[in-house]
Amino acid sequence: MADKLIDPVVCKKEPAKVKIGPGEYKWCGCGLSKTQPFCDGSHEGTGFGPETITLAEERELPLCQCKRTKMPPLCDGTHEKL
Repeated sequence: MADKLIDPVVCKKEPAKVKIGPGEYKWCGCGLSKTQPFCDGSHEGTGFGPETITLAEERELPLCQCKRTKMPPLCDGTHEKL
């Protein structure tokens, strides 16, 4: 079990531009996942959890990797200020 985090871990200071098909996905909100930008369960015990992305059709999305976005799971440019 991971220690409780004060802030999520910054993975990269740029969005992950991913093309994903219809379905449900979990975006990593803690920054510890080995399968960035998606959740692998590493958040357990950190105080952070994933955000669910549900798509009806294929889309390309800019997913936040700095974990500081105000629009999770989408990048809002916050990484440019880090």
